[in-house]
Amino acid sequence: MKFARIETSAGVLEGEYDDGTVHTEEGTYERDDYELLAPCEPSVFYCVGRNFGEKVEQMDYEVPDEPDFFIKPPVSLHDPETPIPYPEFSSELTYAGELAAVIDIECKHVAEEEVDDVVRGYTILNDLDCLDQERRTARKAFDSSGPLGPVVADIDPVGLEMTTHINGELRQEDNTENMFIKPRETISFLSERFTFKPGDVISFGSPANPGLLERGDEIEIYYEKIGTLRNTVE
Repeated sequence: MKFARIETSAGVLEGEYDDGTVHTEEGTYERDDYELLAPCEPSVFYCVGRNFGEKVEQMDYEVPDEPDFFIKPPVSLHDPETPIPYPEFSSELTYAGELAAVIDIECKHVAEEEVDDVVRGYTILNDLDCLDQERRTARKAFDSSGPLGPVVADIDPVGLEMTTHINGELRQEDNTENMFIKPRETISFLSERFTFKPGDVISFGSPANPGLLERGDEIEIYYEKIGTLRNTVE
């Protein structure tokens, strides 16, 4: 099952997504009847890095013993199918196609075997990064640095194929089976440190080949059983 959040003439609605049709409590909406929004409104993004083998080798990182994470603020949220503004303070903007969980209920101290009970589903995050800025927060935590969507899917997060295309050219290709630390373990680990709120987002790192973006580029990040997160850069 997939869920979407949409802007309609009746306001912002949520409902079950079925091949472009969204069924809400207020009625059914076809694709021409709405604008697709990010599927949740997180109070925070918890983002894990250094979690894929080829990426770690490419960047000459050490393999982490536990999740290596950072935080993006809620102003990082950006809708799918909406142009991404190129940051004026940077000339080295990069993409990174990541799987992300959406939390369903307020919770803390979640055992790994209980994670499925607190997660609404999984979506896609483009973890934008300004490489020419110093330190991780300055690089990653800015307005619109977290395009998210297109939907939340109730699926198993392990064993999903993914690709990233830039202007139709394949740039990333991997499988979530190749994560060092799998999503349920990561969520449980972070829950020992933070109280999760409904809508909070936890992402699990990017495969190899995150790369530079230019104005006018079209980004398409695909994860099996979820769909494709599309944005252009303006």
